[in-house]
Amino acid sequence: MQLQINPVAVEPVSFHYDDPCCFKRIYQSVYNHLVENDPQAEREPVYVCIGTDRATGDCLGPLVGSRLKSLVPFAQIFGTLEEPAHAVNLAEILDTIKTSIPQALIIAIDACLGKADRIGFINVKKGSLQPGTALNKKLPAVGDFHVSGVVNVGGVLDHLVLQNTRLYVVYRMAELIAEGLTVAHLQYLRRRERTAIRGPFPGERP
Repeated sequence: MQLQINPVAVEPVSFHYDDPCCFKRIYQSVYNHLVENDPQAEREPVYVCIGTDRATGDCLGPLVGSRLKSLVPFAQIFGTLEEPAHAVNLAEILDTIKTSIPQALIIAIDACLGKADRIGFINVKKGSLQPGTALNKKLPAVGDFHVSGVVNVGGVLDHLVLQNTRLYVVYRMAELIAEGLTVAHLQYLRRRERTAIRGPFPGERP
């Protein structure tokens, strides 16, 4: 059983990409989720960025993956514009992670549809996400926690909605998510280094 040291109570975060606090809240929330899921700093963060470059509304994940790979090339990243993680290969990717990175702490990133007044909101929540629900596809749940971006309105002809989503909105959200993940990832690595040097003190968060 893994010892929990000062576990962090992480609340869901949802901010519009135009909100001045959005970037700060994204990376703080992602970092807190990393701490909550890995208090001993022993697991390896793995980013699974889900989507395809064939539909504007569904390219949020690959955009995040490509940008994240340029910012932290040493991180474990699955799903980029060059090599997307999508319905056809997602199960295979998860099997690969399970086999090659048994201590993986999976962060899932994906686009989603919502109400009109939610377009442009970025959400960070605990637990896995269920990709493909907008298109009625049964795909495996992904992530110890997840980041999602509301790219358009859902409910009617979702596949056409995804193909007719403004790239600007998706791109702006992808940039913020990737940069937030980068800062959180680097903070996590510094925490791991501190823990390796001195170890956590009783009752103290590493």
